[in-house]
Amino acid sequence: MKAVTIKEAGGPEVLEWTEVEDPSPGVGEVVVDVVAGALNRADVMQRMGLYPVPEGASPYPGLEVSGRISSIGEGVTGRQVGDEVCALLTGGGYAQKVAVPAGQLFRVPEGIGLAEAAALPEAVATVWSNIVMTAGLKEGETFLVHGGDGGVGTMAIQIAKALGARVVTTVGSPEKAARAKELGADVTINYRTQDFTEHGPYDVILDVVGGQYLERNVRSLAIDGRLTVIGLQDGLEGSLNLAELVFKRLSVHGTTLRTRPAAQKAAIVAEAQDKVWPMIENGTVRLIIDQTLPMAEAAEAHRLLDAGQHVGKILLVND
Repeated sequence: MKAVTIKEAGGPEVLEWTEVEDPSPGVGEVVVDVVAGALNRADVMQRMGLYPVPEGASPYPGLEVSGRISSIGEGVTGRQVGDEVCALLTGGGYAQKVAVPAGQLFRVPEGIGLAEAAALPEAVATVWSNIVMTAGLKEGETFLVHGGDGGVGTMAIQIAKALGARVVTTVGSPEKAARAKELGADVTINYRTQDFTEHGPYDVILDVVGGQYLERNVRSLAIDGRLTVIGLQDGLEGSLNLAELVFKRLSVHGTTLRTRPAAQKAAIVAEAQDKVWPMIENGTVRLIIDQTLPMAEAAEAHRLLDAGQHVGKILLVND
């Protein structure tokens, strides 16, 4: 088969579409013939040498795919060759085939095309596990998501709105603000010219930025507020006012989905499918796909992601 390999740490040009060995299913795994995969910021970090591949994971980038099961490993029940699925991965999605634990498979939602479904697993699992399973977002609370124009951000706006929250998001342009409003954001904040702390307090914040946002996030939380940090785009360090943390009874969570044990991922997948798939099938939550490129053009897709002009997901499709 062919897969996208990383020659060395660097820019998009280090990605190569090349022949590699076919995967085989281990115990509890299936092999999926990949129809499409989707880009995530973690792929960029891996490409740049800033995100070590977890032990035992595929060295190829790609954290979510859709496709058809082509072989089934020992111990897998309830799955058949030919089943159409989408999958949450620990790596290996930029390829023609990938092995994945059966517990990390979603069914394809009704009314969604198989290629389109590649845009769902990582965003849905990330959003649901963080804003609901970790932060406990409730109806009537105020929710802030940074980066409301990306794959996670566009999904977070819609799920939070469906849960009955007041939704605030930061974006980088008036055009992206308009798109966020279309998805259900009540308030949009241009992070280039406005300070999000002035629009709080927030009960729950989902932060994909990290770094210097930490202090401002904590300052703008309401009493009993919850912050989940899932990204490090602004760096690895930030300051924290412990008095504010203590006297406002705040909770700060740092989470990542990729390195969680398979059993935890399976639990997240099961709950996310149970709770979010009905929202997708009745049209409450929509897939936002910016562009679709051939898998062999992964380098160009990364250039588009790096440029930051997209809204929603960028997909890679196999012929």
